[in-house]
Amino acid sequence: MYINITTSETGDNKGSCGTLVNYLEKENRDKKSIDQHEKWFNGNSNGIRPHVRIGIDNNIAKLGKDDSKFFLINISPSQKELTYLISQYGEQGIKDNLKEFAIKVMDEYAKNFKRDNIRSHKDLLWFGKLENYRYYGYNDKEVKNGSRQLGEHKEGQQMHIQIIVSRKDITNRIKLSPQNTSRGKNVSHSKKLGQFDRTAFKQSGETLFDEMFGFNRGLKERMDYANTMKNGTAQQKAQLHAVSALAERYPQLQTAHVTDSFMKDINTEKYLDVGGMLSSIAGGAWGLFEMLLEPTFDTSGGGQTVADEEEKKRKRRKKRGLRR
Repeated sequence: MYINITTSETGDNKGSCGTLVNYLEKENRDKKSIDQHEKWFNGNSNGIRPHVRIGIDNNIAKLGKDDSKFFLINISPSQKELTYLISQYGEQGIKDNLKEFAIKVMDEYAKNFKRDNIRSHKDLLWFGKLENYRYYGYNDKEVKNGSRQLGEHKEGQQMHIQIIVSRKDITNRIKLSPQNTSRGKNVSHSKKLGQFDRTAFKQSGETLFDEMFGFNRGLKERMDYANTMKNGTAQQKAQLHAVSALAERYPQLQTAHVTDSFMKDINTEKYLDVGGMLSSIAGGAWGLFEMLLEPTFDTSGGGQTVADEEEKKRKRRKKRGLRR
């Protein structure tokens, strides 16, 4: 699941959103009949015409010429997630369910500001547009090497949703900026500023998708896995490598409950090393007692078993007891 917040795909969000709205109408321009057009939507309607520009452009009270007027939220399920949804809901059903998912994502967007009077998508002024395709652009290597033409459809499932959300709330009184990531001087100061946690927002979208659709996300497909592998300590990365190897061997480790537990323990640095983590797993509630005979998946690639490690710990405890 890829969720991103940008200023605009057209590069400017300090003026009218008309250019962006026109850009997002590109698929409709290829349709012969207006009845075939993919309509705009929000929490109130699924049949909104492209006049959404008027609502966003008029919701700018007390914003200066250099202030952001709106933001673009890109909600892009992976091809695996899209294939799963199609298998569950069919070609038409997937569109309806993705729109419902987008509404719930906007609920999370609103909550992320932690403002008492901004609680759900109903407190925001926003409009969403479902798109069926992605297109090859100037920067794609396929266009550069000549294997694809500029503007050609990309292969595979590419359905995604683009949302234009106003900088001001629906009352046109409160400024809301996802660009404000400052923690402020203290908690009360941060609350007043309306601090926005982008990482938490993106994570909430992934969690929401899994819960809403019953999607069993593999360990390596998780956002927190990618973040830890990119920014974690060497020990955290080694532990994740070990868990990944075990998950491939033991499918019962690939459930949301178990992977949630692993990620929490690793990210809070519960274990000192890989051996300690695997010993805890083997002796825990995962039903993997056979792991006591399996090689430890440590960073050195050695063949020491968890049982060997436990035996060494027992001997050390016994020696300490004799010294007393």
